[in-house]
Amino acid sequence: MEFRLLGPVEVYGPMGPVEVGSARQRSVLAVLLLDANRGVSTDQIVGRVWGDRRLPDRPRNAVQTYVSLLRRALAGVERVALARQPNGYVLRVDERRVDVHTFRALVAQARDTDDSDRAVLLFTRALALWRGEAFDVLDTPWLSTVRAVLDRERLAAERELVDLQLRKGRHGALLAQLSERADEYPLDERLAGQLMLALVRSGRQAEALRHYQRVRRLLADELGTDPGPALRRLHHQILTDDPALAVVADVPDRPVRVAPARVAPRQLPPAPRLFTGRARELAFISDVVEAGDEEQDTATVLAIIGTGGIGKTWLALHWAHRNRDLFPDGQLYVNLRGFDPSERPLGPSTVLRGFLFALGIDPAAVPLDTDARAGLYRSLVADRRMLVVLDNARDAAQVAPLLPGSRSCRVLVTSRRNLTGLITAYGARPLVLDMFSDDESLELLTRHLGGARAAAEPHALADIRLQCAGLPLAISVVAARAVTHPDFRLSVIADELRDASTRLTHLPDQVGGTRHTATSP
Repeated sequence: MEFRLLGPVEVYGPMGPVEVGSARQRSVLAVLLLDANRGVSTDQIVGRVWGDRRLPDRPRNAVQTYVSLLRRALAGVERVALARQPNGYVLRVDERRVDVHTFRALVAQARDTDDSDRAVLLFTRALALWRGEAFDVLDTPWLSTVRAVLDRERLAAERELVDLQLRKGRHGALLAQLSERADEYPLDERLAGQLMLALVRSGRQAEALRHYQRVRRLLADELGTDPGPALRRLHHQILTDDPALAVVADVPDRPVRVAPARVAPRQLPPAPRLFTGRARELAFISDVVEAGDEEQDTATVLAIIGTGGIGKTWLALHWAHRNRDLFPDGQLYVNLRGFDPSERPLGPSTVLRGFLFALGIDPAAVPLDTDARAGLYRSLVADRRMLVVLDNARDAAQVAPLLPGSRSCRVLVTSRRNLTGLITAYGARPLVLDMFSDDESLELLTRHLGGARAAAEPHALADIRLQCAGLPLAISVVAARAVTHPDFRLSVIADELRDASTRLTHLPDQVGGTRHTATSP
């Protein structure tokens, strides 16, 4: 069974096309497939399928009818199930059978591989899945928004594939495609640069210069601006017949050019506004970070470990902001998405590319090979006093290539796992977080709610604290509900939390109503 959304919404089984009904019914199917294996509430389906258009008299009944018809159409298909949930539905299916998810997976693999030939193959396979505009004639506000996002993802993949092909000397085969695309997207400067480069390498320098002038005039007329630095630099290279524009077919990698300026990145996200407690843990981090390790020549690494929602990220960011002055050469930050339910974990190669950009490396000079990227990264941060925050790490293998080689750097890693390999191989110091104490939980609730409101209902406040089980994220979510509804009595919220049937309504998916499945804040 194949589910196709990158074009007309279609379902193909072993015997050919499967009839999945009217446009509205196909819209319901598209909504469920885009969130395959994740629950979609009935209200979400209504909003995504009808949007601001006239709703049926009984929209929930309409959704139920369409789901029943889809379930009948998919009956008998192995490993595909459309299941009812308390608040909606979930379509359980192997995501490799859904072209949208396959496209995104192939693009992610292409960006993360060190082999440029394999990257070309993966990008080509990903783009071959497109059969037209996503969802074709289906037109709701929500689907239109998703369509626009997917179009941008497709264009980005196309541009990256062309960059790889140009590096391999395939400019002649690209000229017709690039000319057609340039007519379609006349203000796209990256595309203009690719066409100009292909023209120059094909011995058509005058045409490349004319195309630059055309783009320059269009930008001035349409947007009142000039071409950006990259396109202006390419224009200058063409005018001066820069030898760097020449290409040798199938060059294994681009030369590395380090930016002359010493860049001090400041990538930390905002500090948590109402950070509470953790005095012992903050002191421990300071002791480890400030002391370093005199017996090793690599960066000092501290791993903050704990269950989802316990406040690992909050702790790391609070300490990092409070101690910015210790790292005058900058702070790097990345969310590795190790446990993100909707996104794949970031590969080390992708992260290193982002770090190199932040450190001032020209994107055109970033090596393709992961080891080469890691080597350049370590060279750039050598002897710098920098902090690197690696948030939500899945395992030690994801972290190891991102560790600086200099003892002048410090690294904070957060993870739900113990990262034993990091501790064993790199001497990381573990800091295992526990739940908030009763005092810390009450302090955080009081800071959110204000002293007067908290003091007015001490028993309800204590009950809310008990139901949140010492998880800082759960406490903050519940407090936010109370703050946004100042007319609610705290006792009402406490009763709702005590009732298992309504708890999930007030503690969203990232908390999940349990103390061991939450996503770290």
